[in-house]
Amino acid sequence: MGRAGLLLRLAWRNLWRNARRTVILLLAVTLGVAAMVFAAAFSRGMVVAMVDDAIDHLPGHVQIHAPGYRDDPAAEHRFPYPQGRLRAVLDGPLVAAWAARVRVPVVVASEYDTAGVTLLGVEPRREAALAYLGRASVDGRPLADANDAGLLIGRRLAERLDTVRGRRVVITAQGADGALADRGFRVVGLFRSPWSSEEKGIALTGLATAQRLLRLPGEVNEVAVRAADPERLEALVAALRAAAPELEVADWRTLSPLTHAGQQLYSQFTWVWYLVVFLGMAFGLVNTLLMAVLERTREFGLFLALGMRPRWILGQVWFEALLVLVLGLAAGNGLALALARALGEVDVSAFAAGAELAGLAQRIPLIIHGGDLALANGLVLALGLAAALYPAWRAARLAPVRALRRN
Repeated sequence: MGRAGLLLRLAWRNLWRNARRTVILLLAVTLGVAAMVFAAAFSRGMVVAMVDDAIDHLPGHVQIHAPGYRDDPAAEHRFPYPQGRLRAVLDGPLVAAWAARVRVPVVVASEYDTAGVTLLGVEPRREAALAYLGRASVDGRPLADANDAGLLIGRRLAERLDTVRGRRVVITAQGADGALADRGFRVVGLFRSPWSSEEKGIALTGLATAQRLLRLPGEVNEVAVRAADPERLEALVAALRAAAPELEVADWRTLSPLTHAGQQLYSQFTWVWYLVVFLGMAFGLVNTLLMAVLERTREFGLFLALGMRPRWILGQVWFEALLVLVLGLAAGNGLALALARALGEVDVSAFAAGAELAGLAQRIPLIIHGGDLALANGLVLALGLAAALYPAWRAARLAPVRALRRN
């Protein structure tokens, strides 16, 4: 410990013999570490927001369908409203919220135009606890209950149909018996959504109203489920499958493969960014330490000639790198934490269309996770010290006589 303490003191003094160079190196390490931590916070926030946003816009964590529905979302693929064992699981501790729906493709026609949309028959109270559309901002009035015969459409769909709140539209669909079904609806409200696809392609009415239109008494096409604990998603899926083996149960990763692929892609982005930043930082560290070794060649030669062992020379240079890294890590972590706390989140709503195409949320929180922080700091410290071994080894390998002859 005495020798280590002596080497540490020598390393500290040597660092400040050229204060300007040390400050520049510390600044590089600080900015590099701050960039790594901030990028990890942004990447994690992006993944969390992307998944939460996707789950909040109708799918839920899990969906239940009749066999064949996902390939052909027609009214004929239906099943009874949840009862018995299935209802017990849905009302159990694994589930935070659930909603049964009638969900079918329809044609909606106004006085001026027609459009193909998805009709959702919903229970407003359950939807409000489950998905964004259940609590979306509405110009007009929201749906009151499952028997509400009004129709909610998106603002963009209203623009396309050239209709307004209070006017009537006609919805035509194929009923469960295969015959065409049509009915006039009064538009009671226009909802807003951050996703243009929802504003253009979804219309909502009461569940019982949709069941009467499609001749589905007491039956639904879909049950969407929000898990109480997303970490126990597999247990929830297994419980639902056991309770309703005749139905298809799929989690969000199956229902939204693009979101799942995006989650994996953005998770790997952190490693790529770590590598890029560290390579630049390691180059500066090695280059600076090599310059310090070359400037002190005669000094090291004198130490060796006086009997200092090569491993002590190696330790002295290695301690210099350790001090720079520790100081840079402390400053970099502080800078990243302060910046993340000050910003809170990154608003990308100015690029809403591009964000929607990429499956991104419009507001990305900055989430600094303890594991990410430990990984970034451990990676910089371990690889930085490994990179510093080369300059230290060069210093320890100096021949005393040749070193003393250098000017």
